[in-house]
Amino acid sequence: MDVIADFLTRIRNSSLAKHKILEIPSSKIKKEIIRVLLENGYISDYKIEVEKSKKIIKIALKYYKEKTSVIKKIIRISKPGLRKYCKYKNIPRVLNGLGIAIISTSNGIITDKQAIKQKIGGEILCYVY
Repeated sequence: MDVIADFLTRIRNSSLAKHKILEIPSSKIKKEIIRVLLENGYISDYKIEVEKSKKIIKIALKYYKEKTSVIKKIIRISKPGLRKYCKYKNIPRVLNGLGIAIISTSNGIITDKQAIKQKIGGEILCYVY
């Protein structure tokens, strides 16, 4: 099972259903992706809680005027069956720079702009716009 794809699908479904709070099981990679989404203004906030000896991440989704979600699309790119890697010179631009690509690099999970600035390539996890 692909935990990142499941995580992105939960975000997609919750934003379409206009939920304020989303609860997901915690993992290190999910925390890092959420940190990147928070830094770029796609979510309002997140909190890690322990319930019955399991860590749960609660995410506060962000909306424009309580109607439309800030996250229009969130698409998984690199899948377990077909990994997508790229060098920093070949990192794709999402919506001509309006969106972000989340990339897993040797320096952690960062955006496409940070990867180009640091001249690091890596695995393209997803596109967000």
